[in-house]
Amino acid sequence: MHLYKRSLNPVLRKGEVVTHPVVGADWWLNLPAILLWVWLLACLPFGGVAQEPISHKTMADRPPELPEDISPLLIGEPIPPIILPDKEGNLLDLNKAIAAKPTVLIFYRGGWCPFCNRQLSDLQAINGTLVKKGFQVIAISTDRPGLLKSTAEEKQLNYTLLSDADVATARKFGIAYRAPKQYTGLLSKSTGGKNNNFLLPVPSVFILDRKGVIRFEYINPDFKQRIRAALLLAAANALYAEL
Repeated sequence: MHLYKRSLNPVLRKGEVVTHPVVGADWWLNLPAILLWVWLLACLPFGGVAQEPISHKTMADRPPELPEDISPLLIGEPIPPIILPDKEGNLLDLNKAIAAKPTVLIFYRGGWCPFCNRQLSDLQAINGTLVKKGFQVIAISTDRPGLLKSTAEEKQLNYTLLSDADVATARKFGIAYRAPKQYTGLLSKSTGGKNNNFLLPVPSVFILDRKGVIRFEYINPDFKQRIRAALLLAAANALYAEL
């Protein structure tokens, strides 16, 4: 929202002389009112200047209550340093993995979410095409490693799944928000008790170059809406030569 300082000067007609309502011959009698005007003006931002946007660090420290209020990393920005466990519990340096080849990076809520499972299956359907093109697919969720392994086996996924059980990575990406109360028990179990703040990531898709810079993203606060596999594949094909 933009705030603008209102002018205190009235519009004058030709020949008129106007005395300010708080300034007259005995101005010192109105000193409290004058000081009040000065204080009010000091509290207003300069005309036409927008308030400073909330930083990613602020969002990471204080995730919003609603998914619509997140402040995600944007196209052209690099991702932060990330090390996460895979489905076997082995730590993976995400930045080193991304340096090897262009990456389609997915954030999903968990294997308990039917919309996420559908997205994972759709990704598996195009994974072979993406790999042949030169990409790798990496998906991150709040699930603990053991649940990732179950999801991979059940859905027959052959791309990398990583555990962000404490949601620290989603917070660094600026896509975490406070989960509704009905998710409290579910998140306690699925994250192995690591999600103490009961946060969820807004489902997101990023295409990253080898430097870890975001070149494409799809982020929708409505968790029921996911990017179509055909559209993601088209975006990846269009960008590959530049990655």
